[in-house]
Amino acid sequence: MAANTSYQQLTSLSSAQALPSIPDGAYAALLQAETQAVRIRADGTNPTASVGHLLAAGASIEWTQNLALVRVIEAAASAKLNITYFRVPTPVQ
Repeated sequence: MAANTSYQQLTSLSSAQALPSIPDGAYAALLQAETQAVRIRADGTNPTASVGHLLAAGASIEWTQNLALVRVIEAAASAKLNITYFRVPTPVQ
């Protein structure tokens, strides 16, 4: 059975970016701001350091909408974003 989760950490968030390498079949992601706050938008538009939903350092949110439209940027220097993707498990043959 293939793993139904995968993990990434983004450490270079000085410019807005989409979530990288979204696994095939991912239907949700757990996003956690680790060291500094980040800004998030889910409409395909890039957030800025002052515009977008604020995710405070230490806070997390589960995103269950179109992951390809999510954009993130640091709200303060040195932000890290931890991402765990959830996928439908591959059935055992």
